[in-house]
Amino acid sequence: MQEHFDVLVVGAGISGIGAGVHLQKHCPDRSYAIFEGRERLGGTWDLFQYPGIRSDSDMYTLGFSFKPWTDAKAIADGPSILSYLKDTANEYGVADKIRYQHMVKRASWSSEDARWTVDAQVGDNGETVQVTCGFLYMCSGYYNYEAGYTPDFPGIENFAGQIVHPQKWSPDIGYAGQRVVVIGSGATAVTLVPELAKEAAHVTMLQRSPTYVVSRPEEDGMANWMNARLPAKLAYAITRWKNILGGIFIYRYSKKKPEKMKSFILEQVRKQLGDDYDVATHFTPTYNPWDQRMCLVPNGDLFDAIRDGSASVVTDHIDTFTEKGIRLKSGDELEADLVVTATGLDVQFLSDLAITVDGEAIDPTQGMTYKGMMLSDIPNLAWAMGYTNASWTLKCDLTAEYLCRLLNHMKQHGYDQCVPRSDGTVDVEPWVDFSSGYIQRSLHKMPQQGTKAPWKLNQNYVLDLAALSYKSVDDGVMSFSRKSDGIAGASA
Repeated sequence: MQEHFDVLVVGAGISGIGAGVHLQKHCPDRSYAIFEGRERLGGTWDLFQYPGIRSDSDMYTLGFSFKPWTDAKAIADGPSILSYLKDTANEYGVADKIRYQHMVKRASWSSEDARWTVDAQVGDNGETVQVTCGFLYMCSGYYNYEAGYTPDFPGIENFAGQIVHPQKWSPDIGYAGQRVVVIGSGATAVTLVPELAKEAAHVTMLQRSPTYVVSRPEEDGMANWMNARLPAKLAYAITRWKNILGGIFIYRYSKKKPEKMKSFILEQVRKQLGDDYDVATHFTPTYNPWDQRMCLVPNGDLFDAIRDGSASVVTDHIDTFTEKGIRLKSGDELEADLVVTATGLDVQFLSDLAITVDGEAIDPTQGMTYKGMMLSDIPNLAWAMGYTNASWTLKCDLTAEYLCRLLNHMKQHGYDQCVPRSDGTVDVEPWVDFSSGYIQRSLHKMPQQGTKAPWKLNQNYVLDLAALSYKSVDDGVMSFSRKSDGIAGASA
């Protein structure tokens, strides 16, 4: 007989662990398991091993709503975050629910049985296990864990040194005393450069175009003051809301008065690097603040490395790789022993899960997102997707809580199936309005959003808090049915 779970969670990263805690708290009578394709929990925070790996959001919002972050550092390093996730999984008993090396490959929905049949590959031997579940919750992130994105650089085969993508960094990669070129200008690049510069002969950050870079204290003084004087949960809640509202204000101000925000950011960069530095070339983007995600540098460490000469920034295009390094369009050549291609992620929706509904193959990218966590016309399936303009966990916490409300509503009324249905009057637009390269080259891999609620992404925690935590799940768009009704999504 096939093993059955009320809820199957896919992924044991930050969103999957959080989902487990919420299910135990709000749906204690429901069975669940977490299938994790890798050998360890932690997701991103276990996968990425490159030097200096750290959060690009404060831990008071990247941390879980239910477990206070008590370390002094608000911008935390990867090992500290991984330790926090392990502690959470153990403290709440979620660790016992995780089945490692279970890579989910296929999911088939049956309206007659009101359940998913899920195939997972176990280990490296290709063995497949099959389980069923009443609800499938995808917490597998938004990118391909097997490989990052690397452009087809001309002449790359000619380079005599070592080339590595940060996603594939391993402890045996040496850089002490070497000339290093980091290709990229995003969060990974600005993290790597100052850390590598501590031991490398020199590090060059090679970028096609600049990104907004903002310095922020590594520690939150107000949070640490409250932690020393108030109960941990109270201090955490106050700091969390302070940072949530502060982030919303900055984002909205950036959108309403982009030139003023741009001037403010660039003035801060000039204070860090001095009037003689070419801020216009290397730190002035062509787009407005928050058209792409800003890069955070704790305590200005990137600027420190540039000032002391251990690192530099070059803004140019690559002509070709050579035996000794990289020749640029300008004709200059950057000699290197090690090239790090911090060129982004390979976006992947629902882990490329093969989905069928009542025997019909479904392309999830053709669906429309409902509240940023379900898809039109696909029953009993949700996914965790964080914000582009705030901490990932903020949205994932709300999504998990909403899922629990949905499950409890279904149980209370005897429903087996739920599915969002569009009335056909909603126009569609791209999944997210963000100009980052990794987003733009991947829009075809993602579903679309609608132009009005509940089909439109808010990208705003306060609005989502109202929509996901307080508004009725029976909103006239979500359709409910029972197995006896025969068809998923039949009118309740």
